[in-house]
Amino acid sequence: MPGLYNRYVRISSERGDRTGPSGVLTSVYRYPIKSCRGHPMPVAVVEPWGLAGDRRWMVVDETGEAITARQQPRLVLIRPETTERGLLLHAPGTTPLSVRPPAGESLPVSVFSNPLSGMLADRPAHAWFSELLGVPARLVYLADPTQRRPSPDYSQPTDRVMFADGYPLLLTTEESLAALNTLVLAQPDSDGKPLPMARFRPNLVVSGAPAWTEDFWRRLRIGDAAFRAVKACPRCVLTTVDPETAARGKEPLRTLAQHRRWAGKTWFGMNLIPDTPGATVRVGDPVEILESATVSEPAR
Repeated sequence: MPGLYNRYVRISSERGDRTGPSGVLTSVYRYPIKSCRGHPMPVAVVEPWGLAGDRRWMVVDETGEAITARQQPRLVLIRPETTERGLLLHAPGTTPLSVRPPAGESLPVSVFSNPLSGMLADRPAHAWFSELLGVPARLVYLADPTQRRPSPDYSQPTDRVMFADGYPLLLTTEESLAALNTLVLAQPDSDGKPLPMARFRPNLVVSGAPAWTEDFWRRLRIGDAAFRAVKACPRCVLTTVDPETAARGKEPLRTLAQHRRWAGKTWFGMNLIPDTPGATVRVGDPVEILESATVSEPAR
């Protein structure tokens, strides 16, 4: 891979301790609207830009810039339900709202300074989000998912991503979460409650490999779907928002900063780019590591 990647890893395609069968896919999650609640799926189609239907919608401000749960934690309380007609939106204290994919006015929008074009939903959706968040907001749909490329340092020219922060999919492991929770619960002021995986908003959750082994993975197959593991995921303040209450706390960033801090950031999970568009992933699929790396830090 180009850019920073080669500074930190040495690829090995030889089978060894870090290649070969490495567990099973235990969960698949889709997030229809960026920063809103996701839902589990037994099976999902892998498109070139991510799971079908994942982060195809986004809430923006009056300038078209993404509004995320970093600024508006209440977004995590919104539960988008995918229907044949589009979405049915649920949130505490509100009347559910049906939203259809728009087919009219487009709007220049931006995800972390990456410009692209979204299509405006109907006005009732804008009013619904504005009232819930207490700020002017609009809902947009990405009709053309081919507009945006992941970082050139970690992707190929044909790779694409939708409204996700940076890459098409995020993978985490149950063992790494368990290891992190052991550290979190050992904090002197711990409330005794382990963090749920929902804090990290993964698309794919794997079990069966030692904690933090995903740091080494560079190519893997899940069922019939192949992926490049291109970059570890730096974690932000969104992970400190309780997905059930929208309240902010210290964890997991405090503990990650003590144990998994490199280059001024904290790391949990691995970003993936699909290599077999059209393949499906199913809960229960075997996970096979095709290439691993000799590395002392997560790829960044």
